[in-house]
Amino acid sequence: MVQQLDGARRAPLNRDRVLRAAVALADHAGVDAVSMRNLAQELGVVPMALYKHVANKEELLDGMVDVIVGEIDPPADGADWKSAIRQRILSARRALLRHPWSSRVIESRPKPTPVVLDYLNSIVGMFRAGGFSVDLTHHVMHALGSRVWGFTQELFPASPLPEDPEVQAAAFRELAGRYPHIAEIAMAAAHEDESVVGQGCDDDFEFAFALDLLLDGFETLHRQGWTSRGALS
Repeated sequence: MVQQLDGARRAPLNRDRVLRAAVALADHAGVDAVSMRNLAQELGVVPMALYKHVANKEELLDGMVDVIVGEIDPPADGADWKSAIRQRILSARRALLRHPWSSRVIESRPKPTPVVLDYLNSIVGMFRAGGFSVDLTHHVMHALGSRVWGFTQELFPASPLPEDPEVQAAAFRELAGRYPHIAEIAMAAAHEDESVVGQGCDDDFEFAFALDLLLDGFETLHRQGWTSRGALS
């Protein structure tokens, strides 16, 4: 094992190896642990050796995003626009779920890299290949927002429930007394037990549900020949 590790450390250093090591470090220790010093230690090199491949921490983070985007499945051959976009976005979600820190880093990037632009360009191209006008495509991309990457801000952030059933029941009674409508939907989850994330909703189901609503709505607008000029008049 030690010989294998030593062999890995002696492998030639290149940009791809540096970026993948940074992704692995973030997966293991969290993205806040990713620094040039810590990464150099993981790779068994001096920090200055990294600067031949990434200019600084910001470029490193950009490259880490590129690695994640590279894990997204390519567009499906022969699929209609709706199926192709759905498959691509759900693949993006699976990629981001493998790296829980990645959505935070994607949101932090001030300028998209060519790899990121290639992905966005492919999504736009799928709408255009489906016959969508430039006008409608512009607005549907705004509507998708971060969902195009496979994540979105939850309306009700999940919080752990008390383990004690009596305390849990008391908490629900207090919620119902003060916020009856929120409590009503919170206690109405009807997903299968094995698909429930924590003690709340099935996050994957809710994501796909909203994505399908959006895609169906986009299809309706497309068939109606919707334009933003007509919508604003």
